[in-house]
Amino acid sequence: MKVTRIFTDNKGNSRFEDIEIKLYNSGNIGFLSEKIKATGMIIRETPEDYDYDWHNAPQRQYIVMLDGEVEIEISDGTKRIFRTGDIILVEDTEGQGHKSKAVKGKPRKSLFITLD
Repeated sequence: MKVTRIFTDNKGNSRFEDIEIKLYNSGNIGFLSEKIKATGMIIRETPEDYDYDWHNAPQRQYIVMLDGEVEIEISDGTKRIFRTGDIILVEDTEGQGHKSKAVKGKPRKSLFITLD
């Protein structure tokens, strides 16, 4: 399963990296990953005018897009739009960070799964 990772490189710049979470055939119940240890879960709704300038993630966390879209910009100006069903692994807890904003003037619902 594809996950986009946002991390800080050795120069303090945020970067995107596409990673693959390996899934294993578990028979009738489908394909599962190995267990990922988490420390908490946060349910979030952001308004249609959400526009958050440069910031770092408060901790390592997965963000699961439940409804709506978000545009994320990294240090070099590259932008990606994440939609319902996408998973992001956010690890840029230091350095320049990233920007995020609402897309098409619509609210967004997401699930944050904290890792530390």
